[in-house]
Amino acid sequence: LSAAAGVGGGLVQAGGSLRLSCAASGFTFSRYCMGWFRQAPGKNYEFVAGISRFGLSTLYGDSVKGRFTISRDHTTYTMHLQMISLKPEDTAAYYCAAKLGQDIPTSYSDVDYWGKGTQVTVSS
Repeated sequence: LSAAAGVGGGLVQAGGSLRLSCAASGFTFSRYCMGWFRQAPGKNYEFVAGISRFGLSTLYGDSVKGRFTISRDHTTYTMHLQMISLKPEDTAAYYCAAKLGQDIPTSYSDVDYWGKGTQVTVSS
């Protein structure tokens, strides 16, 4: 089984935008709720955003509400995170995650599959 792989990170100035993508493989995409987590150096994993199996429900961490938008595409088995108005405190490694079933993953222990991290660095 292969975990989802995230791409799209990079270096951006404060106020800028980035779009992260996560391509799922090795599991039945529609059976899984998906999410994004991030980890800054020396800090715990932080829930960023999550989306239900068919995209009808979304959840966001308080620090990103109104700036980040999560979506998923069942024709390409991908999940995206559109990030705008980026701040230096958004700097972290971002990980896509998958959880089997009806509940959106919001904590580290919820996740069944992790994707490779992609680094986002926001300069001031």
